[in-house]
Amino acid sequence: MLRYILKRFLMMIPVLLAVSFVVYFLMDLAPGDIVSSMAPADASEADIERMREELGLSGNIFERYTRYIGNLLRGDLGMSLSMKRPVINVFFERFPATLKLAFGSIFIALVISIPLGISAATNHRSWIDGTSMVLSMLGLSMPSFWLGLLLILGFSLKLGWLPSGGSGFFSAIILPAITLGAAQAGNLTRITRSSMLEVTRQDYLRTARAKGVAENVVIRKHALKNALIPIITVFGSTLGNALGGAVAIETVFSWPGVGRLTVAAINVRDMNLATGCIIMFTIFLTLTLLIVDIAYAFADPRIKAQYSR
Repeated sequence: MLRYILKRFLMMIPVLLAVSFVVYFLMDLAPGDIVSSMAPADASEADIERMREELGLSGNIFERYTRYIGNLLRGDLGMSLSMKRPVINVFFERFPATLKLAFGSIFIALVISIPLGISAATNHRSWIDGTSMVLSMLGLSMPSFWLGLLLILGFSLKLGWLPSGGSGFFSAIILPAITLGAAQAGNLTRITRSSMLEVTRQDYLRTARAKGVAENVVIRKHALKNALIPIITVFGSTLGNALGGAVAIETVFSWPGVGRLTVAAINVRDMNLATGCIIMFTIFLTLTLLIVDIAYAFADPRIKAQYSR
């Protein structure tokens, strides 16, 4: 198991290098010069060049990228060009808000999808099954920003029950969490239903029923436990989608998270801040997938034995 975890950590290195270079290359294609826009109106060309040297933006893209990677390997993401503060500090100030939104949306998705998927599987080809599939397709097909605007229009402007933005109160997270969790709930419902349908056809469940085991025990203790592998897989990608999808939702609901911070950094061409936020997102996503792989071992003893070998 330890060798597997170490191997996955080493695999993160080329991923981070590729992500950082792509972001740097795309930011370099944007028009305008951030140093010229930051300089005073009466600054000379020599002053601008000196500022470029101080900010580490002198030279071509490959020279800048090499310097950036050297600092990154020392744990330094650089200074934000627009905020004049270390990128790592700015990121971790905003990251708790994004994490709160992501876990809130996943909680809503799990509360909806797991019972709905189990009900659809245990009532196969009934109206419950059909209704759950229609609801899951509805959640998957609706654009998140459009659903967010509808929720703001209905629950904030018309009814006045919930705030339309901000993060000062617990009620502020309800609408963005529902918006972000709707698509995740639709996907998890379909996976839960499919996985449960496959498991419920197995002979050992028929044997358990023949022995007189209660149906709720058969579903909860035997069927659901053996159907967890696909659900865990989708859950890991769901967390990654929740972190990445928070960009649009944070903008719609004025949520002070990293997604909104990244959009603002791109708009002002703050290369250090945008690249640092995306790299940190990539690190957390990779760690999430690693945790999912380790969770397989606890859900299926056969996988744990394979890791041991």
